[in-house]
Amino acid sequence: MFMQITNIVVVVILPVIITYLKGHLFTLIGATTVCFVYSMIFLKLWSYVQVNMWCRQSYFMRQYNPRERRPSITLAQLKNGQLNEPDDNDEDVPVLVQYPDNLCYRDMFYFLFAPTLCYELNFPRTTRVRKRFLLKRLLEVIIGVNVLMALFQQWIIPSVRNSLIPFSNMEIGLATERLLKLALPNHLVWLCFFYLTFHSLLNAVGELLHFADRNFYGDWWNARNIDIFWRNWNMPVHRWCVRHIYIPVVRMGYSNSQGSCIVFFVSAFFHEYFVSIPLQTYKIWAFLGMMGQIPLSTLSKSIERSLGPRMGNIVVWTSIILGQPLSIMMYYHDYVVTHFKEALNSTTYNEL
Repeated sequence: MFMQITNIVVVVILPVIITYLKGHLFTLIGATTVCFVYSMIFLKLWSYVQVNMWCRQSYFMRQYNPRERRPSITLAQLKNGQLNEPDDNDEDVPVLVQYPDNLCYRDMFYFLFAPTLCYELNFPRTTRVRKRFLLKRLLEVIIGVNVLMALFQQWIIPSVRNSLIPFSNMEIGLATERLLKLALPNHLVWLCFFYLTFHSLLNAVGELLHFADRNFYGDWWNARNIDIFWRNWNMPVHRWCVRHIYIPVVRMGYSNSQGSCIVFFVSAFFHEYFVSIPLQTYKIWAFLGMMGQIPLSTLSKSIERSLGPRMGNIVVWTSIILGQPLSIMMYYHDYVVTHFKEALNSTTYNEL
């Protein structure tokens, strides 16, 4: 247990150390990609270790209790008249992997590349690769990346730069106008990023790996409150949080609300991790924004009960549209102040 905990902690700390020591070698997109990949490996290794620990405990319990009831036969075995052990040569009957036969490099590397964060000994698999479907998803990825870069360079960067002076001088009216001007392109980029990641990229990876579970997102756009939004917009992360944080914490004796707060705390940490490490600007705006989802969830539920689900949905969309550009403006201001402090002292904001 000590070795496993040390390993996953090193995985999440390594990008922090390297970025701090050699940050000039990384671009912003490169450092963000590194943090994202290492965070994904951290979550996957956590799931891999914990699931195999559960399997190991069940395995030893079966050894010490030989009278334990055998697992039921599968429907395929019943249809083929196999009431005993299935024949290894029968290709129509799927043979399920049992612990500890899953402990091999092939199984672990498949899980590391699979579009899921929750480990299973037996993933649902497809029988073939749909070439036309895969080609569509790959074209969407290529086109989507170019659309994102165009929107980011031509629309978001000028808007963010124009927000620096009024935001620094605390000109409320002008800063609000810049915030609303940034909200539209930021929301378009966020929607494109969502479609590109959760529909195009993950489906393409799943198709290549014969991964059959494609439930990557739900209808978050119809969410009546903040809780429903966070449960539906990123299903792999939601399932991981419920399985590996929420349920174990509740089983330890904590209440449901305390378990939800711990889940939001972990999520807030990684949101701050994705922003502060690449920018090398260590603030807590993203962390506070995620922790602020807890009272916002209570507020949205209250509005849903009193004014109806449509008003609750408006609260959800308002938080999405206005919260992200406000965070971008705050981090851009802090980034400029942190890394260009000498330039600010010798030049004006317009020259910068």
